[in-house]
Amino acid sequence: MRLTRRFSVAALALAAVLATGADGSAKTFRYATTGDILGLDPHSNNEGPTNTMKGNIYGRLVHRKPDLSLVPDLATDWERVNATTWRFNLRAGVKFHNGNAFNADDVVYSFKRQTQESSEMAFALASVEEVRKVGDLAVEIVTKGPDPILLLNMPNFYMVDKEFMEENNSTEVVRGAGKVNFANLNPNGTGPFKLVEWVQDNRVVLEPYDGYWDKANLETNITKAIFKPIPNNATRVAALLTGEIDLMYPAPLQDVPRLDADPNVKVLQGPELRTIFLGFDHWRDELLDMPGTGKNPFKDVRVRKAFAQAIDTKAIQRVVMRGASTPTGLMIAPGINGFSEDMNTPYAYDPEASKKLLAEAGYGDGFPITFDCPNDRYVNDEAICTAVVPMLERVGIKVTLNAQTKSLHFNKIGKSEGNNTSFYMLGWTPGSYDAYNPLQNLMTMDGKGQGAWNAGRYNNARVEELTDMIAVTVEEKKRNDLIREAFTIHFNEVGHIPLHQQALAWGISSKTVDKVWQRPFNDVDLRYVTMK
Repeated sequence: MRLTRRFSVAALALAAVLATGADGSAKTFRYATTGDILGLDPHSNNEGPTNTMKGNIYGRLVHRKPDLSLVPDLATDWERVNATTWRFNLRAGVKFHNGNAFNADDVVYSFKRQTQESSEMAFALASVEEVRKVGDLAVEIVTKGPDPILLLNMPNFYMVDKEFMEENNSTEVVRGAGKVNFANLNPNGTGPFKLVEWVQDNRVVLEPYDGYWDKANLETNITKAIFKPIPNNATRVAALLTGEIDLMYPAPLQDVPRLDADPNVKVLQGPELRTIFLGFDHWRDELLDMPGTGKNPFKDVRVRKAFAQAIDTKAIQRVVMRGASTPTGLMIAPGINGFSEDMNTPYAYDPEASKKLLAEAGYGDGFPITFDCPNDRYVNDEAICTAVVPMLERVGIKVTLNAQTKSLHFNKIGKSEGNNTSFYMLGWTPGSYDAYNPLQNLMTMDGKGQGAWNAGRYNNARVEELTDMIAVTVEEKKRNDLIREAFTIHFNEVGHIPLHQQALAWGISSKTVDKVWQRPFNDVDLRYVTMK
């Protein structure tokens, strides 16, 4: 398959006007979300707002537009040479922000760096055997077997400057609390924006990169972007209403009517492809919260099912989410390849059945757990966890809620810190928009690039086998049947407890913002922001 882009003379003229600003004035765009980015090394952390910031700064071979279509970025076109080989022709004349030229050596180096075990982004290239240079501006990507979703993963393959990385001792990807390298603080990409300043937990300042290869066709007129983490909902709303910021996301659901009523504010709402779920410690012989007992109740499926049936997802939807969520029985949302509507039935809410299951498993008097939850990452995340606590206590579980900022939360439950959790909340949007992605990242353990966020180390031999088959099965019906079998096993074993897909709600200043794309993966791509 080969793709090219064509632009009309009128479109080029319009883009040129937008790039400079119709009135020639400075256009500063100020926006905020609940927490800071986790870093600027493109191969380190796999987290929504962090990935969005990377996408403004770094180039990929293929770019995903807001409508989810794929278009050329640093590759001008591509074609399938055979069942396991793709050839990508690279764009000439592209410069990194430091002035170094982009070429095939950078692609080969980026592959080797992104597939390190310490990289959370390794999942995107797990099927790739080799990336080889076949010319200064051409590479071949060789996969371990037929890969039906290679192109879908290409927007997650970030290009870095080999020379810059080696000069600054940044070849090794580092991850975890307190671990940084030069690349984490000093990004050098080929993207449309470059870093001016990052004051952690305060602001990230970007400016357009004058040497950007496609500057004439950018759909933005902003001359500076200031990203501000504002964890407190009321503070974030006030910042929008007073004109301190131009856009906020998410808009607190309880404040949507108030924002809607303000003539200077526009509220954008829509579905998101993220699934919010709860997970268990499947692997320890002794639960962290039960030292000296030699017991881990979560190894018993009856206990996991008891937890699932103790949680009233409809009450969470009605009271906590104010109707702005869709309870789910699957780990993927509608719109993700492999989704089956007939499987999307949540676990039945039945606290009396929960008590019986706990008694049958030998825990009629309950047991203690620490419930790890973020308080600045997902819509109403801490409020959801707070609502879950009495639901579990009602069936005899003694819950200690540990709600903390997302960086601490992710470090605690993440692989680099040893998955130090008994029970936790997480949210997931498949970066490829395909069911293989959550199977790979959340539900398997035994392959390269697998289990990056399988925080409870759920493991089933048949699911592992099915996931490997899904990775190389091209025929759609056969592949969907394999996905269905894997999700059925996971559901019956209560590998995780899916809660819901959250809805998007953004607040935008109608005085200053002319146009912005609300993408279903809940991020703000600066390429598509124009100011009045």
